[in-house]
Amino acid sequence: MIYFGIDIGKFNHQAIATDDKGVALCQSFSFPNSNEGFALFIKTATAFMGKDAICIGMEATGHYWLNLYFALLDLGMELHVVNPIQTEAMRNMNIRKTKTDSVDCRYIADVIRMGNYSDVVIGDEDVCELRQLCRYRFHLVDTIGAIKNQIIGLLDRVFPEFHTLFSNVFGVTSLELLKKYTTPEQILNVKTTTLANLLSKASRGRFKEKKAKEVKEVAKLSVGLKSANTAFVFQLRQMIMQIAFSESQLKELEQKISEYYDKCECFLTTIDGIGNTLGAAIFAEIGDISRFDSPKKLVAFAGIDPTVRQSGNFVGTHNSMSKRGSVYLRRAVWNAATVAAQKNPILSEFYQKKRNEGKDYMTSIGAVSRKLCYIIFAVLRDKKPYFPIA
Repeated sequence: MIYFGIDIGKFNHQAIATDDKGVALCQSFSFPNSNEGFALFIKTATAFMGKDAICIGMEATGHYWLNLYFALLDLGMELHVVNPIQTEAMRNMNIRKTKTDSVDCRYIADVIRMGNYSDVVIGDEDVCELRQLCRYRFHLVDTIGAIKNQIIGLLDRVFPEFHTLFSNVFGVTSLELLKKYTTPEQILNVKTTTLANLLSKASRGRFKEKKAKEVKEVAKLSVGLKSANTAFVFQLRQMIMQIAFSESQLKELEQKISEYYDKCECFLTTIDGIGNTLGAAIFAEIGDISRFDSPKKLVAFAGIDPTVRQSGNFVGTHNSMSKRGSVYLRRAVWNAATVAAQKNPILSEFYQKKRNEGKDYMTSIGAVSRKLCYIIFAVLRDKKPYFPIA
């Protein structure tokens, strides 16, 4: 067997070939991340095919490996994509801390040659697309959250008392008011009837003249900036429009995710705490459950397994999550666990048990997350809905 290790880069990749004893068969060489570069690598690799079978390994570096991976997929060569953590472990075995592209590709070849690795999941086309959409949703949710934090910061300067007027600053009525009348001065300069009409229309009749008077009273006593706030007002209105646009995108995106998820018969939504969106994210990150021969492996892949600290007679008792697996799966399972801890009868009882043992909230939710992974594993393995056994 001949092993090719490829160190992935944005513009150029570095490769080397070794035999089954780890002896280099050629000098490491660079080839561009382009059609011409792929042709160069394939030409070099196929020159060895007459001698022995070829096995190619590459790191899952960002998204830069995908194009090369699919270009090589149908050529009849054994192909593996490994987690960079596994290559780093090989590098750490070397006394000299050397990191260059030519050295890294050699480490990748050694990882593949020794067989001490697990392939990064690729999945079929629908699963790949679902995974991409779910990861984009996490990004969009984070973007909206960041904008909301900035709006709160601006309101603290322009109208710090505004949060007392509505239970949700980012509710429809609140945002409509801020878009039209952003500062206390603007609110005080508008007629009460006009303000009442705006509030009534935005809230569908819930807020009327009484609320308008309350808003004016709070505005009158505001300690917000009275001058030099034009830039703040402009930024606030821009960000409010940005939230409206991003949330409309999020709604459209979630509909698209549901379309893909509805094609998957995985029954994850039968578990209390997992809805369509989280179910889609969990399924997309896991892919084929047969990759994991036990629920413990799934827990480790999610990165919610506890770290182990042991040396001699010392055994650590206050260990944290390893956080070594899929960050997206970990986030989806954690979010589901926070809901399941309240709504899932079995997991709610388990959560309360941990709290009664003196565990803090985060530790208890971590325990629920691990137990939830076991349930997810069973549902996906058996391809049957979840029926809790009391």
